[in-house]
Amino acid sequence: MDLFVSALVTGVGLGSMYGLLALGFYVTYAVSNTVNFAQGSTMMLGAVMGFTFGVTLGLPWIVAILAALAVCVAWGVIVEAIGVRPFAARGSDLWLMATVALGLILENVVLFTFGKDPRGMPASALSAEAFSAGGLRVSVLQVTIPVVGLLIAVALHLATRYTRTGKSMLAIVQNPDAARLMGIDVRKAIVGAYAVSGLFAGIAGLLIAPLFTVSSSMGTLFGIKAFAVAILGGIGNPWGVMVAGLMYGSAESLITAAFGSTYTQIVTFGLVIVALALRPDGLFGRAGVKKV
Repeated sequence: MDLFVSALVTGVGLGSMYGLLALGFYVTYAVSNTVNFAQGSTMMLGAVMGFTFGVTLGLPWIVAILAALAVCVAWGVIVEAIGVRPFAARGSDLWLMATVALGLILENVVLFTFGKDPRGMPASALSAEAFSAGGLRVSVLQVTIPVVGLLIAVALHLATRYTRTGKSMLAIVQNPDAARLMGIDVRKAIVGAYAVSGLFAGIAGLLIAPLFTVSSSMGTLFGIKAFAVAILGGIGNPWGVMVAGLMYGSAESLITAAFGSTYTQIVTFGLVIVALALRPDGLFGRAGVKKV
């Protein structure tokens, strides 16, 4: 029993990271109707930059974290500028392959500069400090991860519903021309969405780095799972996306505890396929209204 409870605690933390990455997909989709398939690589960049600034260069951790997040934000802006905008402006869907290619390029650049050997983050107060809950040892980091993810989801929900900027960004995807006539800078808003997407990925990378080894290839599978979570939750629903992340992470950990890691990906992705077959618009999504 304790094994499954422990797995559930781990799954909630892991699922929060999937949800946080998936929120990056939501932000860009909600504003521009495009998604950044380099999101997993951006998460990897956040972890690698955090290690480089904090461990290799020995900068104070607050400086290292801010610098790593700044790099991820800048990368998000670059992806939009050279991987999305030129194609979206012509009404082409080739931004899909362009963002995938940029993610692969980033992974290889990091491979040649950071090295291929995985590296472990040194112990920190968040990962070392722990408390007992129901007889289980729970680290502060395991609690911090879902709290951060849920707080970001709340902030995003409030921003899009109650702030002028958030409402303006959501109006762009519905009718860009009308948004321009209302004085909204459409290009600036889309760039901002990709910057926020990069920020979310960077935060996820920094939080997940102490739990996994840091390497150039760590983001690939995370990115695939996060996109599955975004679709499963209903990519246009931020709350649905985060809840789907928690569900996916919990299911993954419980399946691993019950059957072993060999069957984890088979069963979890199989469950995603079944869920989407039954609910094509996602568990919490709504079918789009078609005008005739």
